[in-house]
Amino acid sequence: MAITVSKAEVKKKGGVVILPLKEYKRLVERAVPEYYLTGKAAERLDKLIKGGLRAHREGRTVLASSISDAMKKFRRRHVR
Repeated sequence: MAITVSKAEVKKKGGVVILPLKEYKRLVERAVPEYYLTGKAAERLDKLIKGGLRAHREGRTVLASSISDAMKKFRRRHVR
């Protein structure tokens, strides 16, 4: 099996990396850091998540494509 890679494409993209599939999968798994909270930090996060889920169930959340879009929708909804 032959693989052809264009020199122009390599220059345009800034390089090419060739890895065994097993190594690639290991890197992908490690790309998202894992954090384990304990004590008060864990309790605060649990309360925050429960509150967010409750707000979502009650329809108090907005669907937005970005933070700025969400803030605009929030301001429009809460104008006094």
